[in-house]
Amino acid sequence: MQILIHWVLYALAILLAAYLLPGIVVRGFGAALVTALVLGILNAFVKPFLLLLTLPINILTLGLFTFILNTLLIMMTSAMVPGFHVRNFWWALLFGIVLSVFNFIFLRLAYS
Repeated sequence: MQILIHWVLYALAILLAAYLLPGIVVRGFGAALVTALVLGILNAFVKPFLLLLTLPINILTLGLFTFILNTLLIMMTSAMVPGFHVRNFWWALLFGIVLSVFNFIFLRLAYS
């Protein structure tokens, strides 16, 4: 049940971030749910592998390269999900930051 709550809250965070950022398009709640699912799968399976591959760069940048990896995963999700579109790299970077903030807030509110 907790996984479903996280999934729906993440989809709501995606919708809210897309509403605030003009460079992001989400066509409905269904597309937001699919986007949350695909992004979650990529974060669970692809991101650890990419973090391992880019560990020297990540150490040199004191972890800031992780923002670039998150941005690339968001752009991959945009290429895979039909109802989700990101205009360019910079919008994807900003979307990732805003999405993280909203997700943090939603999860704190849900479990407080």
